[in-house]
Amino acid sequence: MRNMMTGFAGLVGILIVLAVAFAVFVRVAPSDPVRWHVDPVTVEPPGFPGAVLMRPGGDGMDSPRFDMSPDALMAAFDRVARASPRVTVLAGSVDDRHVTYIARSALFGFPDYITVRALPDGDGARLAVVSRLRFGYDDMGVNRARLEGWLARIDDAVPMPGA
Repeated sequence: MRNMMTGFAGLVGILIVLAVAFAVFVRVAPSDPVRWHVDPVTVEPPGFPGAVLMRPGGDGMDSPRFDMSPDALMAAFDRVARASPRVTVLAGSVDDRHVTYIARSALFGFPDYITVRALPDGDGARLAVVSRLRFGYDDMGVNRARLEGWLARIDDAVPMPGA
């Protein structure tokens, strides 16, 4: 009986060490811009529940039209994204109208990659976005909910004239 308890305690200890090692790996694993900073206009649809694709016409969510220039839309999106907790920029720039952000979960720090381009649409603009998780398969709607929340706050992020 004592050997069985010792074996069980050893197994639990190994599982704890593995869990801690995985948690550390998730937080320190390098993010390769070549892999994650893609063009959301031409990227293949990710095809798994932990990702969302939004672009004008075509597959994925249809992008709403904004009554502002692509530069203003990208700047507003950037202000909303950067105001969100645990969000950093991986690659790109607002000036290029193409940015990839990393948003990390609160507890374990799992990274999601959100790549955005602002596109002209007549006298307005639209966004092309691909948002996907790095670890796992299904994010239970987190990427979609984040994107929808950011889109809802874009108008609030546009500076008022003279401000």
